Amino acid sequence: MSVQAGLYDFNLTLAEEERAVRLHDTNINIDLLFQGPLSPTAIPDSVSAKIKELCEPYKDDPMLYNSLPSQWVTKLSASGDIPQYKEEWYKSGITAGNRELNLSDPNSMISSMGEVQLQFDSADWLVKALTAEDIRAAKRDGKKAGIVTAQETDGLGRNLEQLDGLYHFGLRILQLTYNNQNLIGSGCAEPANGGLSKYGIKFIERLNKLGIIVDTGHCGKQTTLDACKYSQTPVIASHTGVEAIFPHMRCKSDEEMIAIANTGGVIGIFAMPWFVHEDPNHTTIDHVLDHMEYVIRLVGVEHVGIGTDWPMSDVMWALVYFKEHIAPKLGFAKGDGPSTETVAGLEKYSYFINFTRGLVARGYCDEDIAKIMGGNWLRVFAQICG
Repeated sequence: MSVQAGLYDFNLTLAEEERAVRLHDTNINIDLLFQGPLSPTAIPDSVSAKIKELCEPYKDDPMLYNSLPSQWVTKLSASGDIPQYKEEWYKSGITAGNRELNLSDPNSMISSMGEVQLQFDSADWLVKALTAEDIRAAKRDGKKAGIVTAQETDGLGRNLEQLDGLYHFGLRILQLTYNNQNLIGSGCAEPANGGLSKYGIKFIERLNKLGIIVDTGHCGKQTTLDACKYSQTPVIASHTGVEAIFPHMRCKSDEEMIAIANTGGVIGIFAMPWFVHEDPNHTTIDHVLDHMEYVIRLVGVEHVGIGTDWPMSDVMWALVYFKEHIAPKLGFAKGDGPSTETVAGLEKYSYFINFTRGLVARGYCDEDIAKIMGGNWLRVFAQICG
């Protein structure tokens, strides 16, 4: 049968296509590390040009200039100037995706909390997910759920008390380290592979007490293993890949994935072209599914989920600037992404059904597809967050 635009060709029969649509419509689908719902190709050129004009006066400050485009995307979406924000989310079939805080420094913490709250305040169809039931209710009510997360902790310093305030704001998932070394432990780009510090152990204790999920997505190997050792609740890797398939610093070893699974946690597979396959210009959703299937064979279907992390909710010119000027400062090697490439089959978030279609094509039963598409994340969220 012919394949519609945006649907990756899995060579499904008509019956299989109908089954995939039914499953995608009825399942709770969660993308736990979600830069969407917009992608550069979903943002009109006129809006991109307007955002560039607004940002140009700040070009002498590279970090500020880099951060402004996504802020303007948020503001313009909230004001209704980018209706694709809601349209793409609903077309995707994603029930819940994260809304990310920037905790890199105190100023960013405050401004990002305002930006995230603006998203909830301006859209009556978007709810802040504080518990698993909030996600289930969003599905029942035809709404979308935003899970507040963060990928860095530098802005907290040694002040554990700030975690309480962030929890009350709605933070439910926190990554211990980004690529580099911080007060908590070593990131995946840190050659020393030092693991958790004493402070890092106390940090995890506080997360456990509050009910914030411990995320090891960008953590180094020993930090991940230490997190699994010291956490009293399930540990996750919200967005990663399989080192045995593609040996990139952002991918996890078998030892790490087994340790995460042994805590009851989940490994989220990303859709970042540079991190799952050797050729970012020819990376497909089949390559992403290969990583997912490896995890399933290694630790079981109960321990794999989706955390795409790509494409960015940004404009194309800003992604080029990020790769050239910002990515090297964050521990990424030159030419090692992130940039403008996308996975074939996930060029837009509205193509998210390709995950369900791909799992149907690979012979998974309805129950296992439901777990992979969001049920496993929901289980961990319910266990830790209520």
